[in-house]
Amino acid sequence: MRTNIRNIAIIAHVDHGKTTLVDALLKQSNIFHAKEQVADRVMDSNDLERERGITILAKNTSIMFQDTRINIIDTPGHADFGGEVERVLKMVDSVLLVVDAYEGAMPQTKFVLKKALELGLRPIVVINKIDRPDSRPQVVIDEVFDLFVELGASDEQLDFSVVYASAKSGYAMHELEDESDTLMPLFETIIERADAPTGDETAPFQMLLTTIDSDGYLGRLVVGKIENGTLRKNMQATLIHNYTEMKNVKIGALYMYDGLGRKEVEEASVGDIVAIRGVDAQIGDSLTDPSHQVAVEFVEIDEPTLSMNFMVNDSPFAGQEGKFVTSRHVKNRLLKELETNVSLRVEELSPDTFKVSGRGELHLSILIETMRREGFEFQVSKPTVIIKETEDGKREEPYERVTIDVPEEFVGAVIEKMGVRKAEIVNMTAAVNGYSRLEFVVPSRGLIGFRNEFMTDTKGNGIMNSFIEGYGEFRGDIPTRSRGSLVASETGVATQYSIVSAQERGDIFVEPATKVYAGMVIGVNAKQNDLDINISKAKQLTNVRSSGTDNAAKMDSIRNLSLEECLDFIGADEFVEITPESIRMRKRYLDPSIRKRAARYGDEAVQGMK
Repeated sequence: MRTNIRNIAIIAHVDHGKTTLVDALLKQSNIFHAKEQVADRVMDSNDLERERGITILAKNTSIMFQDTRINIIDTPGHADFGGEVERVLKMVDSVLLVVDAYEGAMPQTKFVLKKALELGLRPIVVINKIDRPDSRPQVVIDEVFDLFVELGASDEQLDFSVVYASAKSGYAMHELEDESDTLMPLFETIIERADAPTGDETAPFQMLLTTIDSDGYLGRLVVGKIENGTLRKNMQATLIHNYTEMKNVKIGALYMYDGLGRKEVEEASVGDIVAIRGVDAQIGDSLTDPSHQVAVEFVEIDEPTLSMNFMVNDSPFAGQEGKFVTSRHVKNRLLKELETNVSLRVEELSPDTFKVSGRGELHLSILIETMRREGFEFQVSKPTVIIKETEDGKREEPYERVTIDVPEEFVGAVIEKMGVRKAEIVNMTAAVNGYSRLEFVVPSRGLIGFRNEFMTDTKGNGIMNSFIEGYGEFRGDIPTRSRGSLVASETGVATQYSIVSAQERGDIFVEPATKVYAGMVIGVNAKQNDLDINISKAKQLTNVRSSGTDNAAKMDSIRNLSLEECLDFIGADEFVEITPESIRMRKRYLDPSIRKRAARYGDEAVQGMK
């Protein structure tokens, strides 16, 4: 056991302050120069993370407190990225569970805590945002304790330490009555209460690889924690893949984390989290001493619950905006993603179509947006849940536990809409500051496309969070979109004149001067059926004027849908076309006569038709 090192992961529900707390710990550990400009949420280095204000990838950092090295892993808070949390928990010995002093224990709090407790990790509870005027820290502590009991925590885990903090203001305290202007109480609690690594320095070398990283200068790196023994630069080791496949490798350069960077070292020992260059390995592989080829057990990652098809773009505008457009490009990129994204699954259905399965809409949409920014052009189908069949022939589908905070006036509307989607209400809490908390268990199918409808029904005042509860009986058909699509009937350029005329039929998604093609979805119809309209028709100009004053055409505001909104909106017979410059929706069959035949007789009846 090494007493001068602590490995901790910071886990929490989304937006409870994990990354902000890491910022404060880094700043107060004096790793930055006095005049150095440090951005907020410094660990969120990915552009998408900064834009969306969420953590997507787990990241490592390291600080020194007195004579102890504290390795910290900042983890995602959204349930769709639970695989990131699951894999990195194998690198730590304790966790900081961060809980909002007002919101309390939320769905993802339960998910990440359950994983930590199952691995036997000792938790330290940080009640964050205690400076909020509506904070209720004592009530939240009771909620957290009840959650520990519900999840079957051991007596030792139930004896958790509590630290009250304001990560944004940079202070922590042991008791609410204390006075503090630094995070010193939190540093002290980590040293005193977090477990030290328990491996044996004299035993043969063993290490589990839990992360694949890359560096513009260093290239590909594999990262993990040394479980036993000592690792040295240029040492010979055995790489064990899938517990059975073995090959001899040579350790290249060796790096340890130091603040936000890495420093090269000659050797590392038990408990050290290190990055290795020169070893071609995968997440879950083990490195061992050649004389003691025993793999380290990896955590079991939960299976995907949602899938969609990634396809080569075959629209009339294909190849005009993307850099990588072929099936080979798409396939290679998806296979590369499998190396680091442990929750993802990819299956090749045909040379041009790949079934990609993940943990939720956000999980898959982040992948789509990342590929789009890298220059890829492709199209995707509507997300569908993964249905399992039991041994006795029954169908099961994934269920999610949904927590909704909503103003009292909208409670009835939310319950009604969730009821239609086969949701079962399991808890309802009286209003606090005008907001009521509703808790449902609902089939995942029922949540596809619901978020936008929910925000409309609650006028943007509702807050919805969910996580996968497990699989249960299939509950039959769930009503989908009640309105049809407005579809472009001609290829051309959208005009304001045509858009004004089309707005009588429904809401329009395209701006004037936008290029459109026949079969492209340009809006939502006010009625249930799809409607083909010419959106590129221009007003005929004549030299004849009416006796009265011409009335200027007034155009309503255009609905610009985000990628997630497009995925929610499309029907089973529609695709989303993704390019670096555009996101378009289209019908699977662009020709209206083929669409009608497919709707009447099925897809088999139109195979081979142009």
